[in-house]
Amino acid sequence: MLLLRSLRLGQVARPGSRPAGPRLREPPQPWPSFHSGPTPAASPSRKELLVKLRRKTGYSFVNCKKALDTCGGDLKEAESWLHQEAQKEGWSKAIKLHGRKTKEGLIGLLQEGNTAVLVEVNCETDFVSRNSKFQQLVQQVAVGTLLHCQSLKEQLPTYSKGFLNSSELSELQAGPDRQGSLKDQLALAIGNLGENMTLKRAAWVKVPSGFYVGSYIHGATHSPSLHNLVLGKYGALVVCETSEQKANLEDLGRRLGQHVVGMAPLSVGSLDDEPGGEAETKMLSQPYLLDPSITLGQYVQPQGVSVVDFVRFECGEGEEAVEAE
Repeated sequence: MLLLRSLRLGQVARPGSRPAGPRLREPPQPWPSFHSGPTPAASPSRKELLVKLRRKTGYSFVNCKKALDTCGGDLKEAESWLHQEAQKEGWSKAIKLHGRKTKEGLIGLLQEGNTAVLVEVNCETDFVSRNSKFQQLVQQVAVGTLLHCQSLKEQLPTYSKGFLNSSELSELQAGPDRQGSLKDQLALAIGNLGENMTLKRAAWVKVPSGFYVGSYIHGATHSPSLHNLVLGKYGALVVCETSEQKANLEDLGRRLGQHVVGMAPLSVGSLDDEPGGEAETKMLSQPYLLDPSITLGQYVQPQGVSVVDFVRFECGEGEEAVEAE
């Protein structure tokens, strides 16, 4: 009877020992906690961190979760880890896609104060050129070029103009809110969008008092995140000299930019040049785009300004010549 009772109670009585009472089940012990720092009540939950990281970076929930796990829940370290991994993947894709033709893309125009820049970034398809992530890349290139131009401290009595080729553009810093160079941002965009892309070129113009930069983008689309950035397929900057600040300079500069985009002059020319026809390449001698009955010089002269220089970008121009070579 004693043995049977002991078995029912989960114990076996040893000979010569007193019967043991029923053994009470101990409550389960909590898992050991490795949390350090603020108490859980004062810290954001795992889900909140995941949502916040996802919104801030745009990466998938799976990747954000992996980043938080890898970095022990540290949001800042997780964000940095995500960018590093994405950049590695982007460079890998960039190497695989290198050499694929990039005929499409966008021209970006960014103007601030007395400085204006034009940039061209190319991709493989027009579909990708309409993607917000690609447009964000164009914005980063335009901002990087503008900051580079503004960092040049020389004081000139006249305007200054400069150009950056693809390799020079790639080495510029991405901007105050981005890590690394523009080529790093290019790799990230290639990794995200899966197309070959190139930072083709940039031009900048800086003017002192007494000058004005007119600008125009054909088929303009405004950047959703930078109000003074305009995107399109054609762009122009026109440098004008004026003795006084006129109210209509912005409109005049836009009309001159339209003419440069539409008529594609090769030089400014002079007001003394004879009027030419549609094949004329001197800007002031060309028929004015918006009124072909007069030349551009005849349109400009009564405005009280002098056209001294211009820059014209056409997206994809020069690719045919490269292919032919």
